[in-house]
Amino acid sequence: MIVTVTPNPSLDRTYEIPVLERGAVLRATADRVDPGGKGVNVSRAVAAAGRRTVAVLPIGGPEGALLGRLLGEQGIEVAGVGIAGSTRVNVSVAEPDGTLTKLNAAGPTLTATESEALLDAVGTRSADARWIACCGSLPRGLPPEWYAELVARAHRAGARVALDTSGPSLLAALAMRPDVVKPNAEELAAAVGRSLTTVGDVVKAAGELRALGARAVLASLGADGQLLVDDSGTYFGQARVAVVRSNVGAGDASLAGFLAAGGDGEAALASAVAHGAAAVQLPGSVMPAPADLDPSAVTVTADVPLSRQLREPA
Repeated sequence: MIVTVTPNPSLDRTYEIPVLERGAVLRATADRVDPGGKGVNVSRAVAAAGRRTVAVLPIGGPEGALLGRLLGEQGIEVAGVGIAGSTRVNVSVAEPDGTLTKLNAAGPTLTATESEALLDAVGTRSADARWIACCGSLPRGLPPEWYAELVARAHRAGARVALDTSGPSLLAALAMRPDVVKPNAEELAAAVGRSLTTVGDVVKAAGELRALGARAVLASLGADGQLLVDDSGTYFGQARVAVVRSNVGAGDASLAGFLAAGGDGEAALASAVAHGAAAVQLPGSVMPAPADLDPSAVTVTADVPLSRQLREPA
């Protein structure tokens, strides 16, 4: 079982339009609403693969009730913690060329009591968890050290922890030695305090996060692929993608694929790359099912192209 923790979940509404024109009245060609938040997306991808997952998250207001219902309809067990505030609603606008414009709400403020209840909900499910994936930004009211406390409690319960967050929350949690951290290039650059322009730069930065406590680093590099640095070695993976429709949740799908494949080594990276490549070819934040995956389009190598320039430098 994979348990996910999303401290600041959302309802994500996506509109597809021909072109975004500021100040104009635009008609969407398609729209959809999906459960949102990084950990929620991981659970959705795990469930789409037919595996058991439990989503731990705060739920408030009619928005939270709808979020819980939508997750249940996707076969996800919801461990909701009731809060006084309302679950946030995010809006994305997708154009045919893959350009995505996002409006993310701040979300509710959690009280100290609600914070502890969320930690307790994770603790209750830690003993049966193969992995606990802790994902996304922290809502107002939770200190940067909140994830560090969660990692420490999960490890005491014997669970492995994957952490996908950034900034002070990431840096604070490294001392608790999360089993894997999953930054994108921008988040990794911020963590080490310098620009990353080549794959070699990413390898070096990942090594620095490991020196600070991360047991493994799975770095998402957008169109450039993904990099894994763990005890078994350093691996670089990429996949052919015909058309990019939406990159919302692609990194979350990658993490789900990585954990579902065991969470370490070359095979897990190949699964992560396949899931991420499938996700960007689907609308909105739709998570890929097994039929959407194309393992033949994926290449993974230990011969890392260190001098390759990143198409999207951070």
